[in-house]
Amino acid sequence: MLRVQGPRWAVFLFFAWTVCSVAVVSGRAQENQPGVEVAAIAAAGESAGLAGAAPAGTEKGIISGTLLDANGDVVQGAQVELLGSAAAPVQTVQSGSDGQFVFEQVTAGVYRLHITGASMSPYTSGEIGLKSGESLIVPAIQLTVTGGVTSVTVVGDPAVLSEEQVRIAVQQRIGGVIPNFYSSYDWNAPPMLAKQKFQLSLRSILDPVSFLTVAGVAGAEQYQNVFPAYGSGLEGYGKRYGAAFANHVSGTLLSRAVYPALFHEDPRYFYKGKGSVMSRALYAMSAAVMARSDSGRWIPNYANVLGNFSAGAISNAYYPAADRGVSLTLLNGLAETGADAASNLIREFVLKGMTSHVPSGANGQP
Repeated sequence: MLRVQGPRWAVFLFFAWTVCSVAVVSGRAQENQPGVEVAAIAAAGESAGLAGAAPAGTEKGIISGTLLDANGDVVQGAQVELLGSAAAPVQTVQSGSDGQFVFEQVTAGVYRLHITGASMSPYTSGEIGLKSGESLIVPAIQLTVTGGVTSVTVVGDPAVLSEEQVRIAVQQRIGGVIPNFYSSYDWNAPPMLAKQKFQLSLRSILDPVSFLTVAGVAGAEQYQNVFPAYGSGLEGYGKRYGAAFANHVSGTLLSRAVYPALFHEDPRYFYKGKGSVMSRALYAMSAAVMARSDSGRWIPNYANVLGNFSAGAISNAYYPAADRGVSLTLLNGLAETGADAASNLIREFVLKGMTSHVPSGANGQP
């Protein structure tokens, strides 16, 4: 999970993160660690396939947001106009079924949003400044309903919104180094389609920091002679590295893509950021076993729990015979789920201030 340079404290954080991973592995030395949780957590810059070649200062930006009524429910089908200078053309979109709207390919400048719709009072925002290449999420807009129905015909492009979520995610890195792909700081962020869930999981698996973290875990196992049947020397290290990387691949694909697509769950952690310390802590820990569905409801986190246990079961295919077993797989599945709860606490209370490229206006729960 590494990207080129970073401040010294970011390198220190990466080292500490790896040591923590090693500690978990060491504690399970004889328990057949089923998965190396290479928690991709953080943000910096465009991905290779998404980076533009436009001259500096001319990149187009994106403005998006969510429409809510007085009860906090999403407003569908409202007409949203993006008003710029007198010479600039007016862009118009409609909010989708999740209340989301998005304007793409927007030139840097100062804009206002003008929103109208059936049974609601017209709304005009204050000035919104967009920088070159910026992905700006405006705070949730609450509209005044004048009566009757708030839902009309839904018009929107879920694929565009889903792609934008991936674009935002791959920019997020702790200190510009460690991926923070699976933290969403926009409480009302639209869901990702199955294709984008797989796309983001592959980006996480192939991130350079992932290879370095796996290398560190394999080195710790070699040093402590975990899985002695693998032997020593370069050959033993190679076997341990292969097993650790296989754990990383199976755990990420199953928990972040396959099961989320199957159960229509969002694999991201949604930053709360509001409320008492206790309420935020309970929310963070519960996210290991509860998840947001693609429709916005909170449901059991089948993807994460099944992913942890499935990865442990698969690891029996390549770990030494002496280290295999159903009981160890179950214990390690529970341990991984507990580790996810601890990781969510760090996401909730530590990482936001250290993560670069968090979209403007994305501050968690409205």
